[in-house]
Amino acid sequence: MLSRSSFTSLVVGVFAVYVAHTCWVMYGIVYTRPCPAAAGGGGGAAAGCVWPYLARRPKLQLSVYTTTRSNAGAESNTDLVLNVEDFDIESKFERTVNVSVPKKTRNNGTLYAYIFLHHAGILPWHDGKQVHIVSPLTTYMVPKPEEINLLTGESATQQIEAEKQTNALDEPVSHWRSRLTLNVMVEDFVFDGSSLPADVHRYMKMVQLGKTVHYLPILFIDQLSNRVKDLMVINRSTAELPLTVSYDKISLGKLRFWIHMQDAVYSLQQFGFSEKDADEVKGIFVDTNLYFLALTFFVAAFHLLFDFLAFKNDISFWKKKRSMIGMSTKAVLWRCFSTVVIFLFLLDEQTSLLVLIPAGVGAVIELWKVKKALKMTIKWQGLRPKIQFGTYNDSEKKTEEYDTQAMKYLSYLLYPLCIGGAGYSLLNVKYKSWYSWLINSFVNGVYAFGFLFMLPQLFVNYKMKSVAHLPWKAFTYKAFNTFIDDIFAFIITMPTSHRLACFRDDVVFLVYLYQRWLYPVDKSRVNEYGESYEEKPKKKAHRE
Repeated sequence: MLSRSSFTSLVVGVFAVYVAHTCWVMYGIVYTRPCPAAAGGGGGAAAGCVWPYLARRPKLQLSVYTTTRSNAGAESNTDLVLNVEDFDIESKFERTVNVSVPKKTRNNGTLYAYIFLHHAGILPWHDGKQVHIVSPLTTYMVPKPEEINLLTGESATQQIEAEKQTNALDEPVSHWRSRLTLNVMVEDFVFDGSSLPADVHRYMKMVQLGKTVHYLPILFIDQLSNRVKDLMVINRSTAELPLTVSYDKISLGKLRFWIHMQDAVYSLQQFGFSEKDADEVKGIFVDTNLYFLALTFFVAAFHLLFDFLAFKNDISFWKKKRSMIGMSTKAVLWRCFSTVVIFLFLLDEQTSLLVLIPAGVGAVIELWKVKKALKMTIKWQGLRPKIQFGTYNDSEKKTEEYDTQAMKYLSYLLYPLCIGGAGYSLLNVKYKSWYSWLINSFVNGVYAFGFLFMLPQLFVNYKMKSVAHLPWKAFTYKAFNTFIDDIFAFIITMPTSHRLACFRDDVVFLVYLYQRWLYPVDKSRVNEYGESYEEKPKKKAHRE
């Protein structure tokens, strides 16, 4: 059986291999090998090469049509909403047009956009060298519940109140995508026909011109730019809706990377991620530049590693824990309560799963630690559980006295602040329900005054002049994650109170570090709790 150090080394080794493999895959995506014959100066007739049609500098035109059919076979079924003559693939632009919404779309139907890139002066339906791509302009999503004042019943918009009676809040309704982002790959890159990248190949359309094969302009729709914040609910009375069409050129490397990211987001949605969860992932890619995105990947990878190591060491520490000497039971109970409340709050706010899942795992671990701290045992008498609590020795009772004394002082400050804050929010802030107000009141108390509940443990450390009883390995890994959370606070969408709590945790850990410096641990001796940190395992006697 592997020892703990061997298992940790194995996990770190697997993590290093994973990071190296990911870097190699990313390099393979960004770098595309050109056609060897073209690189060797084979000329236009180089065998096996696929040449760019844009190198001929054709005069192009961009046309955007809308239709209720997914396959528009004729011009009569479409409406022209944007026509850009003398289209310059090197120049970016952004234009807003009003689109007529058909009756079928207003009745929860779908409207599609057909984007054509074709030769100027020729209708796309008559141009044999046109390229086009189709994108839905509508999507289905459950509308966000309206927030009201729980005492007066007043809502922010009385108009939405009337809508509620006709549409159930748990039913998805049609939403309008108000942005359409287009890209054209502008590099004069010569592909090797025998090894075309699979990701780009499905966007390519090839034509034979003389003895050479050319690929027509690669037109791409940036679906990652379609954010939830840009969606608009389509009402039955809506006749027109705005559509912002933006265009920018794109390099081959970024195009391939973007295709893979879009496929990854689509896979998440197939695995059950909601539109909002997928939107959080999109925001990481769209709202940051590529260099910061690479940093985010490494930060997220190390966050995952430290999360695992912190959970592992915390569980290992509490699994071996037989005595609560020097440990604040009140602090353990508070951490459990605050962790569960934060998890319920994030769940109520429909926060990203990137934040929600680790919070849920942490809540389960904190519940288990409470069971250990209170020495609880559960015995079943038939179908009825019977809970029994263990007894404390004299040293543990002394610790409990310090703990109770610290909580007594805290209660004079904490309870009036929490009750006052809950009353103020009830009078001045709108909520979806009474449950939402209750959870928000609890979590605001946790975020605003949660660090005060760390004081009982600090008070116990001060009274006992020791920190030897604390799980320092788990603390260290959690500290690394706290500093990483400071970075994520500016990247991942989360409630403002949760973002501020990340910086509050930095202060708490610095206080613990000060106490560790103030009360150093002599690891070469057995401490007052019967624990030796450098105790070497005794070797078995050699048998003759």
